[in-house]
Amino acid sequence: MRATLIYGAGDVRVEDVPDPVLREPTDALVRVLRSCICGSDLWPYKSRPATEEGERIGHEFLGVVEDLGGQVSGLRRGDVVLAPFVWSDNTCDFCREGLQTSCRHGGLWGADGVDGGQGEAVRVPQAQGTLVKLPVGEDSELLPSLLTLSDVFCTGHHSAVTAGVDQGASVTVIGDGAVGLSAVLAARRLGAEQIILMGRHRERTQLGRDFGATDIVADRGEEGIERVRELTGGDGTRTVLECVGTRQAIETAFAVARDGGTISRVGAPQYEEMPMGFGEFFRNLTVTGGVAPARAYIEELLPEVLDGTLEPGRVFDRAVTLEQVPDGYRAMNDRAALKVLIEP
Repeated sequence: MRATLIYGAGDVRVEDVPDPVLREPTDALVRVLRSCICGSDLWPYKSRPATEEGERIGHEFLGVVEDLGGQVSGLRRGDVVLAPFVWSDNTCDFCREGLQTSCRHGGLWGADGVDGGQGEAVRVPQAQGTLVKLPVGEDSELLPSLLTLSDVFCTGHHSAVTAGVDQGASVTVIGDGAVGLSAVLAARRLGAEQIILMGRHRERTQLGRDFGATDIVADRGEEGIERVRELTGGDGTRTVLECVGTRQAIETAFAVARDGGTISRVGAPQYEEMPMGFGEFFRNLTVTGGVAPARAYIEELLPEVLDGTLEPGRVFDRAVTLEQVPDGYRAMNDRAALKVLIEP
């Protein structure tokens, strides 16, 4: 079969790889219908050291069950299924606590002999706990929005939930990428009254307005911070959703948070330290967030995607075939595309 491998910075290739086979009785084989490129895939695309052998990449996909191990129940061949961006048994103590990203028997796609999601098919470990059956056909127009439940929309939702966004909340969302826009949509769903989106790409911020942003702040640095304060009577917002992962983004998050507020960071951090000195301590700020346990949120969000109340799939603004995936990476890296959908 064909699959995507990364060899180094800027070097993504689509190559022939061995067909996946069942290895454990808890496995399933899934033919991929849709996958995508994640913003976090761009970090290795920018900086990965060159290697002679490539590594599989991709962690967001949905597809059709082609085969099942003998210990997998609740699924059958032909089912359309969604895979969260980590696989898990969904039964261990961490999973029962809604922390499937820490599953005692789980792991990552594209690592330790497990297929990546950007390919024609995937062997899914712990299939019964990982896969979510979808009540749609292979050609459903809902597939893009359903795919966002694999990662990006659940990540935006995680930022809003952990920050404590609720009815009437004031929120600043930092970043107009797909996660930031998903966070805007999630905050609106939870009842936020004021949603300030910090971003400077007009097409993206317009989608942010469609998703529920009440204000757009295009300035960065001190100018952007001052603009948020102007919009909030000088205090900042009680909740801040940091959806970028850079040092500048987290510093901005602290600066625009109201004293006593909460900052949820879900952008994959590209820094080792954050500003947590006496000044932040004295302001009684709370920092939360982290990697989103998407599997914990899917059942809650799925009905509203199925009935069209939520359309998170609008973050996809370009579609490519599997062979065009390297072009998709270049487009996202150059900010010519917001989020790229892959149709194998």
